[in-house]
Amino acid sequence: MYTEMFKSFSEQTEKTLAPYVKFNKLFTKNVEDITELQLAAVRAYSDLGLSQLKAVGEVKDVQSLTAFNSQQLETLTKLSQQLMDDSNKFQSIAQEFKTDVEELVAENVQQATPTA
Repeated sequence: MYTEMFKSFSEQTEKTLAPYVKFNKLFTKNVEDITELQLAAVRAYSDLGLSQLKAVGEVKDVQSLTAFNSQQLETLTKLSQQLMDDSNKFQSIAQEFKTDVEELVAENVQQATPTA
């Protein structure tokens, strides 16, 4: 008798907590994806900054200064492209999370709505 009662209680609890578990998994995946994106961005921007510092350190005369200045447009283009790529990746992650949460909510509303 008690075994059936505990089994029933356990099943009901599992059923009740299932949406929370699904949401926590979605949220964790979202945080993980954003963290990976941020780490990759920091690495890329750091590499770019360090390469710029090294390039400035190589400036010794007018010719090397001219060469450095001519490379700045290329560097700014590269930086601009990196920023756009990161922004697009972030938007993609946010849109995927939004879609997944909307699906989860719709699924739970459908399950909670009594059928006539």
